[in-house]
Amino acid sequence: MDNDYRRSGRTSEGMKRKRLRKRTLIPLIIFIALIFIVLYIFFSYQSGLDIAEDNGVEQEAHEFGGDDNNDGKKTILLLGADREVDGAQRTDVIMLAQYDYMNKDMKLISMMRDIYVDIPGFQSYKINSVYSLGGVELLRRTIKENFGIEIEEYAVVDYKAFESVVDVVNKKGVMVDVEKDMSEKIEVELKKGEQRLNGQELLEYARFRQDKEGDFGRVRRQQQVITALKDEVLTIGGVLKLPKIAGTGMGHVNTSMTDGEMYRMMASFLLRSDKEIDTLTVPVEGTYQFMDTSHAGNVIDLDFEANSQYMHEFLENNAEDPAEEEATTE
Repeated sequence: MDNDYRRSGRTSEGMKRKRLRKRTLIPLIIFIALIFIVLYIFFSYQSGLDIAEDNGVEQEAHEFGGDDNNDGKKTILLLGADREVDGAQRTDVIMLAQYDYMNKDMKLISMMRDIYVDIPGFQSYKINSVYSLGGVELLRRTIKENFGIEIEEYAVVDYKAFESVVDVVNKKGVMVDVEKDMSEKIEVELKKGEQRLNGQELLEYARFRQDKEGDFGRVRRQQQVITALKDEVLTIGGVLKLPKIAGTGMGHVNTSMTDGEMYRMMASFLLRSDKEIDTLTVPVEGTYQFMDTSHAGNVIDLDFEANSQYMHEFLENNAEDPAEEEATTE
């Protein structure tokens, strides 16, 4: 009887020691895992920065007067900087991105580069010339004066950034349904059909405009490319590469946003939103006409009141792009 009691006591004490060891090991395992994750993020991010540095990208601070209005939304001027011609650099891509932290909504407005606008202190001209005249600050003021939109931040992305980020996301390329054969005035030859495009091919696909749609087709393809990139990043492999993707992108981007602000927005979008991006194209169908000018050539003359109303409703009330709504109805 005494032996049974002693054996029972020793067994009970052994189980207690095992439980104690488990309780000690679990925090240690979690701590080691956290260290591994932090190191992985740091070195992956640094490798992305190294990619940007190897491509010879120079960071440049821009004069900018945007202020945060603390409404829970962040409105950002996104610019794709074109190659310099005769010392002047125009913006091939002009977009307004807005992220709503409260509702977890991401919205994107694409603006045609041939829109004829009043430019503060200058003669009226196409909107894509504004950047070469006075940088992001003049473009911010121009958009505010013509459309009444307050912009809080900016991000200028060069073409090397786009190509490098795409190749980091997936070396085999990003899946895109190329809508037609393309080769005229672009640096690659693309064939119609669903296929994976590398960084350069995807960039040229987004830049193509030599068809009857002109800039309207190009803007639509730019939005298609952004959606395709987002879908690729949200795969398991893409998520694991996020630190390297972020490092590559940040190393190529001139922006008024801090790294912390960028990470906070990316984390909120990836972890808390529905991962969808609502889009609007300006000018809206039926609110513009083409016009020939003596100094700017053929331009888009639009109804600013109507387009401003569409833009404000889209950003404030989640209104849909009329072009998308019409396509859905058909």
